[in-house]
Amino acid sequence: MEAKAIPLLTPYTMGRFDLSHRLSAQWTSTSFLYGQADHASGSQGWNCGGILCPNREDEIPQIVSDFQLAARNCIEAGFDGVEIHCAFGYLIEQFMKDSVNDRTDKYGGSMENRCRFALEVIQAAIDEIGADRVGVRLSPYSNWLDCWDSDPDALGLYMIHTMNKLGVLYCSMVEPEAVKVDGKVQIPYKLLHFRKAFAGTFIVAGGYNREEGNKAVSEGYTDLVAYGKWFLANPDLPKRFELNTPLNKYDRSTFYTPDPVVGYTDYPFLDLSSV
Repeated sequence: MEAKAIPLLTPYTMGRFDLSHRLSAQWTSTSFLYGQADHASGSQGWNCGGILCPNREDEIPQIVSDFQLAARNCIEAGFDGVEIHCAFGYLIEQFMKDSVNDRTDKYGGSMENRCRFALEVIQAAIDEIGADRVGVRLSPYSNWLDCWDSDPDALGLYMIHTMNKLGVLYCSMVEPEAVKVDGKVQIPYKLLHFRKAFAGTFIVAGGYNREEGNKAVSEGYTDLVAYGKWFLANPDLPKRFELNTPLNKYDRSTFYTPDPVVGYTDYPFLDLSSV
């Protein structure tokens, strides 16, 4: 009798890319190019030796240009594409969310203005390498680094509708914070309206395990599922999901360390001889 297909391990075509499974690796890392910036009064800038240095309006075009150069460098280095990280309180999201963006120039105030920087970065990457190689990560519901928005649904939909016009390849979006009930993670499943609105490939993330990931794909809630800490600790995660074997436990204390090996490339592969 033919074995039942595992939804996460079914093939999927994402634009020009033919994928053999539906697991997306979402590494625990800093932003695509520019990392975390302080967001006290006069935010969206850098902490310069303890002195807050907000980006002046005339500085922003150079930052956008730096993202564009980074996209080109990624392709020249052999990557298939880039993901613009507009999430988790890093620089781009600080412009987007009204809890921290107190600017009075064209990058502050209205939702259109607050999203302007993000969309300029996305457009610059598209101009450089093509929309079919650019994905975007969003976390409208998150409040990381005290970066939250008073209307996350409107913010997410505004970004998605504009990304549709730009032809962005995929949107990776983070669920509201998952909770544990009786020791089991409960996925909020709050992203369906975003999934329906987005024209490209939709990827969900945030607390998913094998069971919840298979459910999300099989029910049409998403196209792909992103795994961060579980992929980090299990470099052969698709094979482990296929065989339904135990996973390596991740070490959270090594997530943000400069060591190039410890916590990054030292997790063991599955010993197939013992399976």
